[in-house]
Amino acid sequence: MEAATAREPVDPNVPPRMLATIALATLLNPLNSSMIAVALVPIQAAFHAGIADATWLISGFYLAGAVGQPLMGRLADQFGPRRVFTTGLALAAVTGALAPMAPSIGWLAGLRVLQAVGTSAAFPSGMAMFRARAGGGPARPPAGALAAVSIAANVSAAVGPTLGGALVEVAGWPAIFLINFPAAGVGMLLALRWLPPDRGRPRPESLRSIAGLVDLPGVALFSIAIGGLLAFLLSVSSAPRWALLPVAPVAAAALVWRERGTAAPFFDVRMLASNRALTGVYAQFTAVNLVFYSVFFGLPLWLEKARGLGPGQTGLIVMPFAGLGVLATLIAARLIRRRGPRLPLALGAAVLCLGVLLLLLLRQATPLAGVVAIMAVLGLPNGMLNLGLQALLFRAAAGHEMGAASGLFQTCRYVGSVLSTSLLGVVFARGATSSALRSLGVVLAVISLLLLVASLLRLVRPEPTAPGNRAAAEP
Repeated sequence: MEAATAREPVDPNVPPRMLATIALATLLNPLNSSMIAVALVPIQAAFHAGIADATWLISGFYLAGAVGQPLMGRLADQFGPRRVFTTGLALAAVTGALAPMAPSIGWLAGLRVLQAVGTSAAFPSGMAMFRARAGGGPARPPAGALAAVSIAANVSAAVGPTLGGALVEVAGWPAIFLINFPAAGVGMLLALRWLPPDRGRPRPESLRSIAGLVDLPGVALFSIAIGGLLAFLLSVSSAPRWALLPVAPVAAAALVWRERGTAAPFFDVRMLASNRALTGVYAQFTAVNLVFYSVFFGLPLWLEKARGLGPGQTGLIVMPFAGLGVLATLIAARLIRRRGPRLPLALGAAVLCLGVLLLLLLRQATPLAGVVAIMAVLGLPNGMLNLGLQALLFRAAAGHEMGAASGLFQTCRYVGSVLSTSLLGVVFARGATSSALRSLGVVLAVISLLLLVASLLRLVRPEPTAPGNRAAAEP
C-alpha cells in the first residue's frame, strides 16, 4: 500500500463540500447531549420541577439516541441516505424552534426525544454516503473523512457545556434549543446542494409504507431492552429497582427470537452472528466508551469533591483530555492511511492501559501538574481507538447495510456511557474520595487490558471482512 503524501486530498473519494456538510450535521447530536448539563437548574426553576423530572431530559435523549441511530440507519439503507439526512435535520430544526414554547417539562422531554431521533440521522447516513462514494468494499477506509467526522463529534461534546453556559447566560435556557434552528437549517441547505442524490432508492409513499419496512415490533422490543437496561442501571447508585433487572434480558431474548424469523429485521441478529468482525467492533467500542465516560465524568467529580476545586479550575484541568484526543485522531488518520486501522487501535489500547494505571497513583496531595499530565495521557488513546474502530466498522460491514451497522455502532456509545454512570454510582457511593478513584482505576485497568489483548490479537491474525466486500487484505 502506498504511503499517503502530504499533498493528497483528505480523501480522494470524498469531496470537501460533502465532508463539511456531513461533519456539520454530525456535531448536533453530541452538542445537544452535553449542552443540557448546564441548563438543568434554570429549566427546573422555569417549570417548578424536581430533579427526577429534569434528569429525564438527559435519560430520554440517551434512550432515543440509542434506538434512533440504528433506526435512522435502517431508513437510510431503505430510502436513501440523503433523504434521511435532510429529514433528520428538518426534525432537529422544528424541535429546536418548538422547545421554548413547551407548556410543561413533560412536553419538553418529549421534544428532546424527537430532537435525539432527528440528530441521530447524520452519522449513519453520512457513513452510508462515504461507503457509496468508495464503491463496494474499499481496501482503504476514508481515514481523513472519518477523522473529520470524529473530531467534529468529540469537539462538540467537549465544548457543549461551555457553549451552553454562554447561551444560557445571554438568552436563558431556551437558547440551547433555538440554536438548532439555524444550524440545522444551514445543514439542510448544504445537503440539498452538495450531497449526492439518492438514485435508485424508493421514495416513501406514506407513514404506513415506512412502518411496513421498519419492523416496528423489532423497534419496540429493542427500545424495551435498552430502556430497561437504562432504567435499572440509573437506579443502582441510589435505590436499585430489582424488578427492572429481568426486563432487558427478557426483551433481548424476545428480540433475538423475533428478528431471526423476520425478512427485513430492525436489529439484524443474523448479520451479527455471521459477521464476527462486526460483533467484535461493537463489543470493543462499548468497552472503550465505558472507560472514556468513566474518566470524563469521574475525574471532575474527584477534583471537585476530594480536592475542592471549582468548576472553572476543573474545566481547565480536563481540557487536555479532549484536546489531545483531537490530536490523536489526526495521528490515527495518517497511520490508517499508511498501515490500516489495526496498528493505531493497538497503540491506543496500550496507552489507555498506561493512563488508567496512572490513576492508581493519584492521591489527595498529588500536584495538579501531575493530574494534568495524567489527563493528557488519557486523552491520547480516545482519538486512536474511536477512529480505529470506525475504520474497522467500515471494513467489516457490507455496503448495503452500512447505515444500519453505523447506527448500531453509535448505540454502543450510548450503552457504554450508561454503563459508566452505573459504575461511577457504585464506586463513588460513599463519596468521590481518592481511595474510590483508585478502585475505579482498578476496574478500568482490567477492561483496558482486555481491550489491549483483543487489539494485539487483531495484529497477529488476518482481519475478516463482511461477505460481499471486495476489500483487499490489509498489510
